[in-house]
Amino acid sequence: MGIDIHALNFLRYTRKKKLFADTITIGRQALNVRERVVKALMSTGPSYKPHAYCEDILLEYFGATKVDSVDNSDFEAATHIHDMNEPLPHSLCEKFDTVFDGGCLEHVFNAPQALKNCSLLCKPGGQIIHVLPANNLCGHGFWQFSPELFFSLYSKTNGYSETEVFLADLSDTHRWFRVDQPTNGRRVNVSSSTALYVLVRTVLQNTRFSHSNVQQSDYIFEWEKTKSFESTPRTPPTSFRDRLKQIPLIYDWLSPAYRLYLRSMRSNRETTRLSDRNPGLTMIHIDTCV
Repeated sequence: MGIDIHALNFLRYTRKKKLFADTITIGRQALNVRERVVKALMSTGPSYKPHAYCEDILLEYFGATKVDSVDNSDFEAATHIHDMNEPLPHSLCEKFDTVFDGGCLEHVFNAPQALKNCSLLCKPGGQIIHVLPANNLCGHGFWQFSPELFFSLYSKTNGYSETEVFLADLSDTHRWFRVDQPTNGRRVNVSSSTALYVLVRTVLQNTRFSHSNVQQSDYIFEWEKTKSFESTPRTPPTSFRDRLKQIPLIYDWLSPAYRLYLRSMRSNRETTRLSDRNPGLTMIHIDTCV
């Protein structure tokens, strides 16, 4: 995808956490932000001229000491030519303090291997940053990514810390939505009528990270609960609607109103953008955190 306004702001956010030092980008990242916007956000001098790719801005404004790139092809003159579908060569392992995926992994078929390669590139204590498609970007690449993936993958158990996940609405450049980590069997389901990015930052604790047992959190919750009560007979749950049907007068009175409500909600969803009405999201203004 290259670095657009959301990616540039997320890089500004992560810079406050840690200077970039030795950096590698997954794919050579183009800088797709207007010159006047870059100057305003980065407080550059009037003579600053942004380059087509991101190396110069990372070196000058983000504390990068060098900026390499890895790609399957040399068509954009990447520093290292390697197919991220395949295991990373030893010569690239543990070489970088910052690994930045500004919209590349959605184009890699073997996503689990590509995610593992990002961690292999990273030095212990280094940071991994993703800006990837979430909702309503079907057709842009092979994949769209859920916040749940990154919470489950980049867990303390698997050797990561400081994992943060945000959603960015492409139609709103002033706000992000911090995603709560799913807990107690509760999913964070997110729907929107606009295209979304998922923004992720995590820190690799050491070289003993694991990707071998990544499971969705609500299923883990159910499996563990089942183990605790496996000797207790259970009856199938009864829905609220089924219970209402047992009181015909109330059910007949409420049903038409409920159908009107559902139609209204469907109509509203067609015109609403992402909002913190989605359970599990907290709206934040970008200006306050970068």
